[in-house]
Amino acid sequence: MNAIRVILFGFFLLYFSKGAAQELSISSPDEKLTVKLVLEQGKLYYRVFLQGNEMLEKSPLGLRGSQTDLSANLQLTNKSTRRIDETYSEPKIKTSRVKYQANELVCKFENGNKNQLEVVFRVSNNNIAFRYNVPQTGETANLIVEEELSGYNFPATTKTFLTPQATPMIGWMKTKPSYEEEYTPDKAMGIPSKYGVGYTFPALFHVGDKGWILLSETGVNGLYCGSKLSEGTKDGRYKIAFPENGENNGMGRANPTIALPGRTPWRTITVGNNLKPIVETTIPFDVVEPQYKASKAYTFGRATWSWLLWQDGSINFDDQKKFVDLSATMGYEFVLVDNWWDTKIGHDKIEQLVAYGKEKGVGICLWYNSNGFWNDAPQGPKNGMNTAVARKQEMAWMQRIGIKGIKVDFFGGDKQETMKLYEDILSDANSYGLTVIFHGCTLPRGWERMYPNFAGSEAVLASENLIFTQQANDNEAFNASLHPFIRNAVGAMDFGPVLLNKRHSRENSGGTTRKTSETFQLATAVLFQTPVQNFGITPNNLNEMPVHVIDFMKKIPTTWDNTVFIEGYPGKYCVLARRHGNTWYIAGINAEQKEKIITVTLPMLSDEELLLYSDNQDQQPQISRLRLQKNKQVKLKLLSNGAAVIIGKQTQK
Repeated sequence: MNAIRVILFGFFLLYFSKGAAQELSISSPDEKLTVKLVLEQGKLYYRVFLQGNEMLEKSPLGLRGSQTDLSANLQLTNKSTRRIDETYSEPKIKTSRVKYQANELVCKFENGNKNQLEVVFRVSNNNIAFRYNVPQTGETANLIVEEELSGYNFPATTKTFLTPQATPMIGWMKTKPSYEEEYTPDKAMGIPSKYGVGYTFPALFHVGDKGWILLSETGVNGLYCGSKLSEGTKDGRYKIAFPENGENNGMGRANPTIALPGRTPWRTITVGNNLKPIVETTIPFDVVEPQYKASKAYTFGRATWSWLLWQDGSINFDDQKKFVDLSATMGYEFVLVDNWWDTKIGHDKIEQLVAYGKEKGVGICLWYNSNGFWNDAPQGPKNGMNTAVARKQEMAWMQRIGIKGIKVDFFGGDKQETMKLYEDILSDANSYGLTVIFHGCTLPRGWERMYPNFAGSEAVLASENLIFTQQANDNEAFNASLHPFIRNAVGAMDFGPVLLNKRHSRENSGGTTRKTSETFQLATAVLFQTPVQNFGITPNNLNEMPVHVIDFMKKIPTTWDNTVFIEGYPGKYCVLARRHGNTWYIAGINAEQKEKIITVTLPMLSDEELLLYSDNQDQQPQISRLRLQKNKQVKLKLLSNGAAVIIGKQTQK
C-alpha cells in the first residue's frame, strides 16, 4: 500500500521586507533545490535555485478568471507544510518501482473580493511540481480560466531545445497539430517558433554553465485542457499558454473551465547540474494517482506491424496472417492491424484472424480513426471512437472475439473537450479489457500511472516518416539522440522502431534509404521506451539479417525495472542503460559526423562475460564478447550513424 507520512514543521522561512514583500522558501529533501515564493504588492512570484545558483529568475504565478482575478491583490492567509514519503510500482514507466520523497508547501491567498486561491509546491530532489487549488467561496460553482499566469523567466545565457506547436487544421488532411514537428537544438531564446503559436511540451533548456531544466505538465484529464509553452522573449520569459481556438475544427472552448472546488494540472520543472536528472526523472508519475482500477491484468510487450513498410496494400487477410506468423516466430505477443481493415478485411475475417492468432499465441490489436468531424483523414474505421454509443458497441464486439488492444489516431488538439475524449476512450476500453495506444495525438501527461490500460502515445516525428521522406532518414540519428532527453523523458513514446530493411519498401529494393546501421536500429529498441513496442521488422528480415540480430530482437523486453543515464548530449550522442530483471542493456548511439571512441563506467554490471553488439568499419553488424576492466570501465567505438549495445548481468549486492 502507498503510504504518505505527513509531518508539519518549518520547511519555510517567512519574513517581511521594507516593501512589505513576503517570502517563503521550501527545499528538496537533499536541500540542494530550493523554491522561493515572493508576494510583492499583491502579486505572486517564484524563483528556483540549485545549490545556490539561480536557475529561474522571478517568475509569475496566478490565475485570471472571466469574473475573478486570482493573480492580483492577493494576501497570504494561511500556509502549511508536509513531508511526502511514498513508494509506488508502475511497470509501464522507465523505472518500475519508485520511491518518491518531497517537501510540500501549501499557501492560501485571498483577493480583495474574498476569492481564494491555494498554491501547492512539491519539491523533490531535482524536481518541482506546482498547481493551483480553487475552493468554492460563494454560489458560483465554476471558474472559466481566461489566463494562467504561470511563467518561467530564464537567465540570459540560456539556450533552448524546443519543438514548435503547429497551428490547427493544417498539414495532411487538416490533421495538425499532430505533435510531429522538428526540434531545433542549442538556440537562443526569443527566436520566433515556426508557426508563431508557441512550443509543445516538454521543453528543454540549457542554463549556461549552471545546468539544465526540463519543463512539462502532468495530471491532465478531462477536467482541464492540455497546455503548451508560449512564444519566448529574448530576455527569457515564457509562460503557460492554452490551445488555439481552431483546434479540433473549432469544437469546444480553447480555455478550460474548472468545477469548484477544483484544481489545475501539475506544472513540472526538472532541474539538474547535468543531464542525468533530466533523463531519469519520474516526476510526471510521482504526483498523479490512478483514475480507476484495472478491469483485468493487462499484458504489454512486442508487436509486428505490416503497415509501416508494406503500407496500405498489406491490409488484407493473407498478409496479416504472414505477420501473425512473424510474431509467432519471434515470440512476440501481438500484431497490429492498421487502417482500412474494416473495408479491406472486414469484421468477419478479423474474427478469423483473431482465431488464427490464438492458435499461434499472438494477440491482435486494431487501428481506429478517432474522427467525428475534426479533420479530413479518410482512413477507416471512422466514427467508432468519437461517441459513447458507437464506442461501446465496437468495444463489446472486440471483447467478444478477443482483441487485445486498440490504436486510435488523428486527434489534433489539446482542448478540454479533447482531453475528455482521450479519457473517455481509455475508461471505456478498460471496461472491455482493451489496452490503448494513441497516435496523431498529444503528449501523455502522467497517463501511464493514471490509466492502467494506457500503453503509449506517439506525439513524436515517428518511424512512418522514414518511409515518407529521405530527409527523415538523413536526420534519423539526430532525432533519436534527442528523444531520451526531451520527449521520452516524460512519457511513453510509440515511435515504432527497428527498421532492418536497408530500403524502406516491401521489396527492400526501392523507396527511401536507411542511413543508420543495423546495430543502431537494435539500439533504438532500448533507447526508446514504451510498454508496447510496434517494431518495424518484416518477414524477409528473418533470412536477410545475421542470426545474432534476429536473436537480439527475439529477446528484447519492453518493460524496464531501472533506467540510468550514462552520458551524452541532445542532438549529438546518447549512452543509456536499462535493466529488465537482472539483465542490463546499455545502448549508445552517435549522431555526429565523426566516429566517437568513449570510455564508459558501468558499475551496475558484474564482471561476467558481456555481449557487445557493434558495427564494423563497413557499418555491418557484429557481435563479440568482452569483460569489464577492474575499474568497471569499457571502451566503446560509435561510428557516425552507428551504435553499440552491451548486454550483461547485474552486479550482485
